[in-house]
Amino acid sequence: MLEARLWRVSLIFGGGDKIENMNNILEAPLVGETRRNHALEHATIHILSRALPGRSMAGHSNPTGFFLLGDLPTDQVRQAVSEALARLQNGEKQLAIHEGCGTNYAVTGGLAALFAFVGMSGTRSNRERFERLPLVMLLSILAFMIGQPLGPALQKQVTTESDPGELQIVDVYKVAGNVHRVVTRF
Repeated sequence: MLEARLWRVSLIFGGGDKIENMNNILEAPLVGETRRNHALEHATIHILSRALPGRSMAGHSNPTGFFLLGDLPTDQVRQAVSEALARLQNGEKQLAIHEGCGTNYAVTGGLAALFAFVGMSGTRSNRERFERLPLVMLLSILAFMIGQPLGPALQKQVTTESDPGELQIVDVYKVAGNVHRVVTRF
């Protein structure tokens, strides 16, 4: 059964010779590039956050690079991206994980929603739902406690790849307003 699923996944991502097991899905075309760019985005934000304390910033990665949002000087963004890549290449894997990553919020929020759904299952009236609120609150707190270490673990294992491999920086430029684009290639 599992082999049949893997075979179907391999057809979707470009042939059975490229994807032999579930771990290889993370290195599938577009996925592997996005994970490496996501790590570079996090590393860049770490460096910029130290250089520009108190500045709000966010990022969004894709297979061709990433966007940085925030009031950031373009020259500093360029320097931070170059430093981030060099440090990842030198093995500073911790830079690939960021506490403000959407993965953390998605995992915690998803678990809280699932646990709340389970807590409310079987209720038929508003009164029953109201009586279950303490249970749902307890389950949501439990979800939050589970989600805090699970989010960074998923970043490390799934949504980022701290080894940049053949990643190269092609360009760093201001798109408009407070948006910068970092273009990469492999």
